[in-house]
Amino acid sequence: MSDPVVLLADRFRHALVAAFGPEHAGVDPAIRPSTHADYQANVALGLAKALKRPPRDVASAIVSALDRGDAVAEVEIAGPGFINVTLTSSLLSRELARVAATEGAGLEHAAEPERVVIDYSSPNVAKEMHVGHLRSTVIGDALARVFEALGHTVLRQNHLGDWGTPFGMLLEHLTDGGADANGQSIADLNAFYQAARAKFDADPVFAERARQRVVKLQAGDESTLALWRTLVEASRHHFNALYRLLGVTLTDADIAGESLFNPMLPEVIAELEAKGQCVLDDGAKCVFVPGYVGRDDKPLPLIAQKQDGGYGYATTDLAAIRYRLATLRANRILYVVGAPQTQHLAMIRDAASQAGWLVPPARAEHVAFGSVLGADGKVLRTRAGANVKLVELLEEGVERAAAIVREKNPELTDEERSRIARAVGIGAIKYADLSSDRVKDYVFDWSRMLAFDGNTAPYLQYAYARICSILRRADESAPASAIAVSTPEERALALAVLAFPTVVVDVAASLAPHRLCGYLYALATTFSAFYERCPVLKAATPEERRSRLALSAVTAQVLARGLDLLGIEAPEKM
Repeated sequence: MSDPVVLLADRFRHALVAAFGPEHAGVDPAIRPSTHADYQANVALGLAKALKRPPRDVASAIVSALDRGDAVAEVEIAGPGFINVTLTSSLLSRELARVAATEGAGLEHAAEPERVVIDYSSPNVAKEMHVGHLRSTVIGDALARVFEALGHTVLRQNHLGDWGTPFGMLLEHLTDGGADANGQSIADLNAFYQAARAKFDADPVFAERARQRVVKLQAGDESTLALWRTLVEASRHHFNALYRLLGVTLTDADIAGESLFNPMLPEVIAELEAKGQCVLDDGAKCVFVPGYVGRDDKPLPLIAQKQDGGYGYATTDLAAIRYRLATLRANRILYVVGAPQTQHLAMIRDAASQAGWLVPPARAEHVAFGSVLGADGKVLRTRAGANVKLVELLEEGVERAAAIVREKNPELTDEERSRIARAVGIGAIKYADLSSDRVKDYVFDWSRMLAFDGNTAPYLQYAYARICSILRRADESAPASAIAVSTPEERALALAVLAFPTVVVDVAASLAPHRLCGYLYALATTFSAFYERCPVLKAATPEERRSRLALSAVTAQVLARGLDLLGIEAPEKM
């Protein structure tokens, strides 16, 4: 236990049972931070209605039964029945020492760890990644880091678009000499894709050859597969370079493209038919899920197999969820996919439940997100109206950060400046995305995201670097056991530090990384207030100095750990 909320919640539950009986053991004490004390429990107001008793009487009974021990210094009933709680300084000191002694900054593994499949990033082979891939990649990676930090087994799934009809025209264009198969770069492949598309649209003979090439690909023709592997390999190198620059944890081992599921599609259809879940409708084999209708109010189908015998995205997604549940043994599946796919993914989830694949406690959840907008309020694009290439966006962020770092700290070496500029530039882009409520659109604004004040990555990175500077300038190191919480600013900082585990658990439950961002910003501003009012290096006594040094160090530990969960570096110098 590091967050006192956990301890208080446990003691309040025991008090509820002691005061009103075991039937109230599951009642949420509703403990929240308070401006009047350390925490406030709002349980009495709701419970009073069920008990048909005055709220203050209920609060009084709870307080009388509360085991204060060495944790609770003061308890006060306020207003209509709120219970204000002030903790002992000894508890805060003890728990801060516990945080400092752990590598995870107080995080503990879940009591019942799960196998969590996270489907994210998912670029298309033979297409360069653009800004539209940013949100899925950084949100998915942050969630993967959070779940792993809590002891869950995370199975990353990079669902590459590496199969299907478009590859017919790409491969046929390749056989026509449309590219150098051996030295093809992804930038060339972008132009290559556009040329293949234009030829497909304009030349009926080529289009027919492309369709026949798809048949060969799906049939496993070795020469066609060799060409296909050329495109996949060139794309994979591009993706990996971007993932390294972006600082995400995806590797080749996480690739689970559409091609992986291609051999499974016939057996998926056969199983659905055997279960009576797949029916013939207008020549196509369809799965109908109750509750989904089209614009004409007719039942909306998932087309499992087309009239011509081909398969579409729905078939692949059905095979994927079946594979993740049966083979990967997932308890929880997260689809980090844009909001426009909400209905489709809901139908896949419900079809999997209907087929008996998705059975509680296993569940599948859509981690939807909005768009990245330009200053005009429209989806971010270049001046020419094209998609913004992700690599160019990231490189511009690093360049802009380098100029700012050079101005703020000209004494840095070139190597230091380069390293810090990369951490700041990439961190700024990722944090601007993660700090926004993911379900909403947000406006991409360089000046705001690279600012050293406000809720930005540079502000948090600078707060961490400032603490590191304080610790470097100190002529001693202080153990966490030296922490003695006495001033209001020290108490506020201690409580902020100790809230970290509960915030991370909440992020895993809510799938909302912006809550961790908000917490880290609040922690940094709380440290700033502490630093302004509580001298550290020039503290009044040696004991006070060591205490504040140790409190600063544990704050830095939590800041760095929190940024790491977001996939953002924390430089020790800025």
